[in-house]
Amino acid sequence: MDIRKRIYKFPKMGVKAKMIAVTTTSGTGSEVTPFAVVTDDTTGQKYPLADYALTPDMAIVDANLVMDMPKSLCAFGGLDAVTHAMEAYVSVLASEFSDGQALQALKLLKEYLPASYHEGSKNPVARERVHSAATIAGIAFANAFLGVCHSETMAHKLGSQFHIPHGLANALLICNVIRYNANDNPTKQTAFSQYDRPQARRRYAEIADHLGLSAPGDRTAAKIEKLLAWLETLKAELGIPKSIREAGVQEADFLANVDKLSEDAFDDQCTGANPRYPLISELKQILLDTYYGRDYVEGETAAKKEAAPAKAEKKAKKSA
Repeated sequence: MDIRKRIYKFPKMGVKAKMIAVTTTSGTGSEVTPFAVVTDDTTGQKYPLADYALTPDMAIVDANLVMDMPKSLCAFGGLDAVTHAMEAYVSVLASEFSDGQALQALKLLKEYLPASYHEGSKNPVARERVHSAATIAGIAFANAFLGVCHSETMAHKLGSQFHIPHGLANALLICNVIRYNANDNPTKQTAFSQYDRPQARRRYAEIADHLGLSAPGDRTAAKIEKLLAWLETLKAELGIPKSIREAGVQEADFLANVDKLSEDAFDDQCTGANPRYPLISELKQILLDTYYGRDYVEGETAAKKEAAPAKAEKKAKKSA
């Protein structure tokens, strides 16, 4: 039996009233998912809940409600949807049913998100396509779940601790999470029985193929680099800061909290479906690299990265 049912059982929903969700932003996809987030007003901590009893009975997805959405909300929500689709596609719970939704959402977002951001209500078609894509991505991750980008943003943790908008937190972390996941020899294998071998590299390469980013003859590594390049270009076009530090988080505050953030991210329920089972130290390294705007490199710790410039400086002084 599911351990949650031994502890607490969600009440039967939809008996006294039906739940109708009307989405007024283009990003979360919560109008079609079994997820909810409860925020502790005292600590600011966000606690995600997951149970199919929380799925709305009906979703109204009307693009007229988002025509006047501010540019920042368009950017953060759009990249949140990109992250939803990306993580759903590489999830260990992904299936033939969720794959098509994730890929179609990414295709729509690639084609229409920049225009929706720049032109707003002057381009109603772009706004409508992005709005639809966010819901489609929601359907994908409602079935396949998410990964450590959401664990770390650990959007649930980074956002609540430093009051960074959820979509922005995802945008800051997604590229380093891809670099982390795209490994055929992870430190620790994930626990799902149907996951017989690491598949994230192949799955990311398939996304690059579907989006038309790769060229004939490209190897997997080249396809992943092109996927990362597209994401970095998209983020720059949408005005996303290059690091957590550029997003306004003070270094002393971040370093004082990074250990707790890493532990909380590890305990987040999104971590279980990630294609690579993380160590807390690895989650910490992703956070540190993203804070300073560095690319995550497998096996490189913060100490090594800090020592490299100092070593080079010492060598330069010696030669002088």
